[in-house]
Amino acid sequence: MVELLAQTGLNAVYAASYISLVAVGLVLIFGVMGVVNFAHGELFMAGAYAVVALYADMHVPFFVAVAIGMAFVGLLGLLMEWALFRPLKDNPLGGLVASIGFLMILQSLAVMGFGVRMEHIPPVTQEVVRFTEKVGLPVARLYVIVAAVVFLSALWYFLKRTRFGWALRASAQDPEAAALQGISITQTARIAMFIGAALAGVAGALTAPLVSVNPHMGHSVIVTAFIVIIVGGVGSLEGAILASIAYAFVHTFVTTFWDGVLADIVGLSLMLIVLIVKPTGLFGSADRA
Repeated sequence: MVELLAQTGLNAVYAASYISLVAVGLVLIFGVMGVVNFAHGELFMAGAYAVVALYADMHVPFFVAVAIGMAFVGLLGLLMEWALFRPLKDNPLGGLVASIGFLMILQSLAVMGFGVRMEHIPPVTQEVVRFTEKVGLPVARLYVIVAAVVFLSALWYFLKRTRFGWALRASAQDPEAAALQGISITQTARIAMFIGAALAGVAGALTAPLVSVNPHMGHSVIVTAFIVIIVGGVGSLEGAILASIAYAFVHTFVTTFWDGVLADIVGLSLMLIVLIVKPTGLFGSADRA
């Protein structure tokens, strides 16, 4: 039983890692731009398909494929900011609807390019870090955990210690005051969209060898991300990370000891309880940012 608990805990850490990358990117976009990007799950999917095309089909080295996929999805984010969100910056509902339309476009492009079948790409490595005979962590999952720590730490440093990061935080807290101080709201929106999309892309790229890649894989990811954001507090990056960890552990343990359907129900119930007790989320406030 102890070994089962330990193995389940390691699985939960892996799940928390990619969930937090997706959720933090979504929170950053909402905090700076004030739009709910429903296509964020499809950006995760695009990162995964980039690895399918480059690593599995063209035999590009895995980490090179991941880097290219991350940059590609970041550029997709810039395209969305320019074509969808900037023209609709004064119409948040219009931006939300436009993101749903872009979601469908990305899904259709994935079907046209790769078909509707599930892609199972070659594993990056078969190595496993063994803690005991029955408790181990596949190195491919370790890559996801390390990437989450590195990228989230880099984002924290960027937001807290750099002038561009300060500009993003100022734009999120009070866009009008930031503009009066000479901060370009358009520029901060571009930066936020690129970073947020790139985080979703690298999460999808790194998990591609570990999951079945398909055009609809973004659905469950975006639902999970919204649950995490609501529980953690809309607009709170710290809340998104802590809620990702809590949700991943609850979902993984319930799945392991009972079943996945019950785990989904428990996750939604957790969200409802938090909304009833604290409508702004655990770390949220009444203000948008």
